[in-house]
Amino acid sequence: MLLVRMKFLQLLSRKPGKLEMLFQIPVCQKQFPYMCLATSACLYSKKKKVNSYDQVDQEKYKNLVYSVTSYKTSAQTPETIFEEDHLLYGPPAKHRPPVKAETKMPKNWVPLINPNKRIPLLNSNSNFPMKIALQKTKMPSVTRILQQTISPQQAFYLERWKERMIQELGKDGFAEYTKNLFLQGELFHAALESIFLPEDMATKEQREDVAISGYLSSVQHVLKDIGEVKALESAVQHETLQYLGLVDCVAKYRGQLCVIDWKTSEKPKPSLKNTFDNPLQVAAYIGAINHDANYDFQVSCGLIVVAYKNGSPAHPHFMDPDLCSQYWNKWLLRLEEYMDRN
Repeated sequence: MLLVRMKFLQLLSRKPGKLEMLFQIPVCQKQFPYMCLATSACLYSKKKKVNSYDQVDQEKYKNLVYSVTSYKTSAQTPETIFEEDHLLYGPPAKHRPPVKAETKMPKNWVPLINPNKRIPLLNSNSNFPMKIALQKTKMPSVTRILQQTISPQQAFYLERWKERMIQELGKDGFAEYTKNLFLQGELFHAALESIFLPEDMATKEQREDVAISGYLSSVQHVLKDIGEVKALESAVQHETLQYLGLVDCVAKYRGQLCVIDWKTSEKPKPSLKNTFDNPLQVAAYIGAINHDANYDFQVSCGLIVVAYKNGSPAHPHFMDPDLCSQYWNKWLLRLEEYMDRN
């Protein structure tokens, strides 16, 4: 071992430099780094690297090298990509947009606005709202038509709600519950009527009914935007289509003459779709007024006001002329369905 170390030191002494200074240590030290022997040996056993490309037959691959290096840009184009996809995966399946269902139009279409109705320039009775009593005739009412042509989905939800309420309240309790709802609705409409009537015609007791105080508080912010009342709890009938109804109110809401329908609810209905068939009812009343000779005006807008028993602010849902026209067409289809069944 000693002989090996001495030969190693002699080898280092031939090349002066930092390595010579580094390894000038006593031979007898046990801490002599054996790994340095291998590292130092590598420094002096370097071999020349052989370039493997020198052994390639350049003439054989000359055409291939030229074809690759001769293009400055990619050889692929959208056309070639489509061709490759066609060969690999077959012809592409063309996407066809879904076919929109054709809007069903009523067979007996009547316009919402009556083009033959003439509106007088002056109306001497404009300060007093019209109130025509509902007469019993063979003509079906708007409410009856909508009830008998209700969609299966709505009928299912209505029946499920009824069954759940009967389980909670019992049959007698449910009957009492629906009776109270109907009574509260009547009192609420009567109170609103007294609000819109002149003071000498209003009934003070109706305004102070405790059972409907929450509903009245709920609609206070809506009442501020209503004026020029033209009809209250007044009967209307469509002379051409032969149906009738009882409209809650016809008045101006924010400057637009509207058929106003007051609704009560214990659950919030923040959007128009939550009111189910109420927009069709409003559209039916608008069409009836416009084709009723008793009314010397026409209406093109609607308003559904949902009041809440707990007094929270009511949700007013305004229906512009375009929206009323859409629901008018839907109403005509429901009317035709009713006529076909009966």
